[in-house]
Amino acid sequence: MNNPSSRRKPGQLETEIVTVLATASAPMTPGEVRHALCPHGSLSYSTVVTTLTRLHEKGQVARHRDGRAFRYGALSDPAGLVADRMTRLMAVEPDRASVLRRFVSTLDEDDERLLRELLNASEEP
Repeated sequence: MNNPSSRRKPGQLETEIVTVLATASAPMTPGEVRHALCPHGSLSYSTVVTTLTRLHEKGQVARHRDGRAFRYGALSDPAGLVADRMTRLMAVEPDRASVLRRFVSTLDEDDERLLRELLNASEEP
């Protein structure tokens, strides 16, 4: 998906893994996930396993034993993963109003309009 030599942004590998799992026709092993992300093998198998384990602990993926390995399936989509990340970040900040105000001030015009539409729609009965 990405240039393997470039450094990923925080959370980017999690999002890429959830995307692969969400589009797969069946649960995948870590090796299958690794191959789907990086067929040439520059992504470490242990990095994929660690990321899948963390996603499982966060409730973002399901896993079941298949012989000696685990198979993983998405319980969320990439948007759900990002929304969960945002919720966890907000939970640790006591001044949520300031955080939300600053967040909204960084949105471009289209995203701000979309956010307003979503908020207005959630107020409707």
